[in-house]
Amino acid sequence: MARQRQRDGDRLIEVSGVTKRFGEVKALDGVSFGVSRGELFGFLGPNGAGKTTTINILTGLARADTGKVRIAGIDCVENHGAAQHLIGIVPDESNLYPELSGFDNLCFCASLYGIRRDERRKRALRLLELFGLSGAAGRRFGGYSKGMKRKLTIAAGIVHRPEILFLDEPTTGIDVASARQIRRLIADLNGRGTTVFLTTHYIEEAERLCGRIAFIVRGRIVEVDSVSDLLRPMQDWQSLVLAVSDSPGDLARRLADAFPEHDFTPDSEGMVRVDSRREVRLGPLVRFIEREGAVVTEARRLRPSLEDVFVRITGIEADLMRSEKEGGVRR
Repeated sequence: MARQRQRDGDRLIEVSGVTKRFGEVKALDGVSFGVSRGELFGFLGPNGAGKTTTINILTGLARADTGKVRIAGIDCVENHGAAQHLIGIVPDESNLYPELSGFDNLCFCASLYGIRRDERRKRALRLLELFGLSGAAGRRFGGYSKGMKRKLTIAAGIVHRPEILFLDEPTTGIDVASARQIRRLIADLNGRGTTVFLTTHYIEEAERLCGRIAFIVRGRIVEVDSVSDLLRPMQDWQSLVLAVSDSPGDLARRLADAFPEHDFTPDSEGMVRVDSRREVRLGPLVRFIEREGAVVTEARRLRPSLEDVFVRITGIEADLMRSEKEGGVRR
């Protein structure tokens, strides 16, 4: 309890009872949470859940209809935009200038915060080196790869050395190697003391990076807790995946009839997932499947993951979240 009181007393972001409507649509419905100084805080939810609306309110790009928002003790409802100097923003789409070089983009962003010319040049060069972009400093931003654009956009978000960095879907749509580099950069920034507020559709990314997570669904916070505490109830569960030669849907139904103590879930990749609070013995399952005229081509056990927790709490499949982000429109 003492640790919790200390954390609450050092809250950098406090959100209480925030609501926001767009016409007849209630985008946020009584949203409340807090982020402590130095945290790497994850904000997860499907398309339209209210993630970007929340970030826009926190960063002064939108106003809440009701509720309270405080950043570093500043009332951001009464003093709209008063905390801008404390905030760095990395939107899900780059807001930098394609005709300017990487170096000039960073210098321009620094000038917006009143940083002197000699100092902004030093910071730009330092950030280009930190983000592995020194070799592309003089190239037009419009010619950068997606991964390079994302890295420079993050660099621009921290050029004024903000206390809080808001990252909206930082690794969506980029290659695996660039995504891995960006995750390392985010962890390094947080390790140096920057408070990070991260939204992402990739639950495994949040599990890897974040200390605490909030789940938001249909404009409401349904859970806020540390990753370790969210995972704890799943430790009692056993899970495995079976690759089968038969239709996984039909086979899952037959398995559920034969083994009612377990849960069986088919997927479109020819797999059947088994979840249970009891011991899952592979031998009886394989023998039953073979008697049904099918073959098990692969079997592997799964460790509990944040994705499992998310699905159980929200009822929303993580694969749906990913496909929505990669192919849909979001608010």
